[in-house]
Amino acid sequence: MIYNSVSGAVVAALAAGEKGAAKGQAWQKLYKSAEEEGGCLASLGGRSGGIDRTQVDYWLSARLHHMLKGRHWHALVAKYSTNKVKKVQAITLVRPLIASPATALFIYKAVTAWAIPKLKGERRKAPRSVSVDIPLDASSWRREATVNAAVAAGHAAKKRIEALEEDVIILPDSFYDMNTWDLDATPESTRRRWRFEIYEKLDGMIDDALKEVEVILAAEGLLVREVA
Repeated sequence: MIYNSVSGAVVAALAAGEKGAAKGQAWQKLYKSAEEEGGCLASLGGRSGGIDRTQVDYWLSARLHHMLKGRHWHALVAKYSTNKVKKVQAITLVRPLIASPATALFIYKAVTAWAIPKLKGERRKAPRSVSVDIPLDASSWRREATVNAAVAAGHAAKKRIEALEEDVIILPDSFYDMNTWDLDATPESTRRRWRFEIYEKLDGMIDDALKEVEVILAAEGLLVREVA
């Protein structure tokens, strides 16, 4: 029921918010306002008497969205969200907030690369071809059954890969090449400085956002150290 870290709470809240508004409505029925129950989260309890963690995640998602500054909320979504649409929207909203002497293209690519860092060893995988050994003396029905099973296995593998890629944004390696971020042949030292300054501002937004989240969590006693 309680969060071990501020960033962990943010990830859980964003994940809950991405499951759909309809599923999250239960917390509104369970949670009683400050006037009715003193603002206590105990009203989100389940039948067993303990606080329902899922409903708290939903509650926290709505709470953060409502209480955080827009720049802080969008920065958190851009950095921590796993929802493709929301992540891309947040990146679009954060980008204009970054003041930099760099070109618009450079800022766009830098912000996107910050929000979607390159994952080591992560590549778009193509389904492997499936081969089968069929004995020469196998009957026709056995041959057909073996081939059909191999084809089915190939289709299943393809669907698994497609399902994984639907939930993860994987940018091509070329996107992270700074040579593609600038078309004016700017010296590499300048480009590196631009990137560092942009990342520093973005990380600063995240730090400020997490401090605000910590205040909210502390007020509700939802951090582990608050009950230690």
